[in-house]
Amino acid sequence: MEKFRFLTSGESHGKCLTAIIEGLPANLEIDVDFINSELKKRQGGYGRGGRMKIESDTVEILSGVRFGKTIGSPITLMIKNKDFENWQKIMSTNPEDETDEKAFTTCRPGHADYAGSIKYHQKDLRNILERSSARQTAAEVAVGAVAKLFLKQFGIEWSSKILQIGSGKTEEEFHTEIDNAKAEGNSLGGKIEVTYKNLPIGLGSYVHWDRRLDGRLAQAVMSIPAVKTVAIGNHHAYKMKGSEYHDEMFLENGKIVHKTNNAGGLEGGMTNGEDLVISATMKPIPTMQKPLHTIDLATMEETEAHFERSDTCAVEACAVVAEARVAWVLANEMLLKFGGDAMREEP
Repeated sequence: MEKFRFLTSGESHGKCLTAIIEGLPANLEIDVDFINSELKKRQGGYGRGGRMKIESDTVEILSGVRFGKTIGSPITLMIKNKDFENWQKIMSTNPEDETDEKAFTTCRPGHADYAGSIKYHQKDLRNILERSSARQTAAEVAVGAVAKLFLKQFGIEWSSKILQIGSGKTEEEFHTEIDNAKAEGNSLGGKIEVTYKNLPIGLGSYVHWDRRLDGRLAQAVMSIPAVKTVAIGNHHAYKMKGSEYHDEMFLENGKIVHKTNNAGGLEGGMTNGEDLVISATMKPIPTMQKPLHTIDLATMEETEAHFERSDTCAVEACAVVAEARVAWVLANEMLLKFGGDAMREEP
């Protein structure tokens, strides 16, 4: 069931990224500066590459907002790609501009290149790279920022943190790990954690598998490019006894509380009043200056992988994207449970 719906479009080196959002109530104040601050956070982080030095993402609202407030109609967001100036002919929609410049046929292991070329019957892997690129997460973060503005009206708070990068577990160790990987022409992944506080009890449902909130959240976070595992709550449950894992209930001043939160705020597919805690691991970025062994699909010969400008590490950006994706899911659940065509319903 979807109440908060959206679509994004755009290619990595295309003219722009866009998103259309539907389902938000009227009269929600939209803070453009906040959206832009979220976009800036996505572009930051130690280990980011040259593309982030070119782009300075800002959002332009094309519809659905008047005088700073939503009006109940679909909202259109646009983020221009500054680098498009250098790619106008290469990414042209005009058949007369067709060119082999920037085309490539050598698959990059770990990317969508090979499977995408088979699925969409494409010889030039540029046609796969452009949309499968994590560049599209800029539009998703903008949508997530709008969802956060909605959630904020109900006192819901959020945060994220980096738990590990490579073998490093502190900021100083993160930087050392990233510096070493960069010097080797290599890349690094890591582990992140996202927390949402003050959620009402009963978001989600146990009555059907596809309405369980843990499943919806896991799908949203798992589908972030390069994310390989997602856990909700204590991810060491597999080695704990039931008496150690399950969160016992107590009364404090007439209120039911849990003194632990191993469940991560979810029981039976529903929020239980505790903090929602989600962790995810991101694999090392598969584009590296030290190329991997692969196949050239044009010649069917063994060769080295194509190199496209890339990051050494993007774990911090992944945390920002994960915050955004969780925000989408929670905004949808809030609208499903409480409904309303305007932020304040009048009789």
